Amino acid sequence: MKVSIIPERCIACGLCQTYSPLFDYDDDGIVTFSQTDDLVCETPDTDTDTLTAVKTCPTKALTIL
Repeated sequence: MKVSIIPERCIACGLCQTYSPLFDYDDDGIVTFSQTDDLVCETPDTDTDTLTAVKTCPTKALTIL
């Protein structure tokens, strides 16, 4: 699955990093991917931790493409 970040929506609540190691934060506390500076990242369809992180994002800053 392809996961996309919309940084303007992020409120730095921390849920995504709690659920999945795919996510990290920049110096301002805004979500990023831990391994790349891109705004889209591919992860296996079986990655349930990332799927949970996307589904629980309160501002929908994370989406599945």
